[in-house]
Amino acid sequence: MEYRELGTSGIKVSTISMGCWAIAGGSTWGTQDEKEALRAIKTAHDRGINFFDTAEAYGDGYSEKLLGQAVKNFREDVVIASKVSPDNLEPKDLRTSCENSLRRLGTDYIDVYYIHWPSREIPVAKTLETMEQLKKEGKIRSIACSNFGENDFTELLQQGSVDANQLPYNLLFRAIEFDIQPICVENEVSITCYSPIAQGLLTGKFSGPEEVPEGRARTRHFSRSRPQARHQEQGAEKLTFSTLEKIKKISEQTDENMVHLALSWLISRQGVASVIVGARNPDQIKENARAGEIKLPPEIQKKLTEASEDLKEKLGPNPDMWQTDSRYN
Repeated sequence: MEYRELGTSGIKVSTISMGCWAIAGGSTWGTQDEKEALRAIKTAHDRGINFFDTAEAYGDGYSEKLLGQAVKNFREDVVIASKVSPDNLEPKDLRTSCENSLRRLGTDYIDVYYIHWPSREIPVAKTLETMEQLKKEGKIRSIACSNFGENDFTELLQQGSVDANQLPYNLLFRAIEFDIQPICVENEVSITCYSPIAQGLLTGKFSGPEEVPEGRARTRHFSRSRPQARHQEQGAEKLTFSTLEKIKKISEQTDENMVHLALSWLISRQGVASVIVGARNPDQIKENARAGEIKLPPEIQKKLTEASEDLKEKLGPNPDMWQTDSRYN
């Protein structure tokens, strides 16, 4: 497993990190066996994954509780990232959220503390001031943001500094490359990627758009006529699946499956420190960890990039996978 510095924090994180939203179960993910979740986290640690991503919003704090319970015997070996929700960014509320997360995690400090989404009511300068106070007190080690688009991110950097911006990024959705990624690289802000296998599309298990379940067929890749779609676009179903077919053929030229290729390609992209992959059991973790050990030859990286270029242009620079009326600013 390779480890990279997160921004300029001095914190080294594994290039594959474990996303801990799914282990919270609930209506989004379905029933989760708690013992399996705990075993998955332990397996991740055993496989060299040291970076674990959670949030107060994941299962209303349940994800944090599980993670804290799982890592209590090797807390010093791991990097815990959590997030404060946008409704809790007033100084008093932010401090309370941090304290509650610390309690649920059973730890004295959070290594990486993200602003989960920008607020349209609370000035970012006020939020950063409180974050800096928490850092001075030793309650957090590194300040980060999540889902900050070009304008929000630029404003944030004018008011202070962060070590990471967590963003949706995968072979089928490369919107951040237009505007946000260059700002991150220029300012030494690491990118941590979520939705790296495009909600399962990059596993190759769907042979056509009609096979994708309603809950997943609502991104801007799919038609606005899909039952749960929140966008007003025609989508790019044909182009998405022709792109997947190209990626599948590239995969067949290597000894790796599509998931490994997709994750390894992300690791190779400029500015990326870690790729956040959800897992609900030890077997999934073992598969994910394998991608952190792969070094894709430059020619394969190039083929994958070229294979998804038309889809990148079609979907454009809007970093919101779900809405035409982008939540990113």
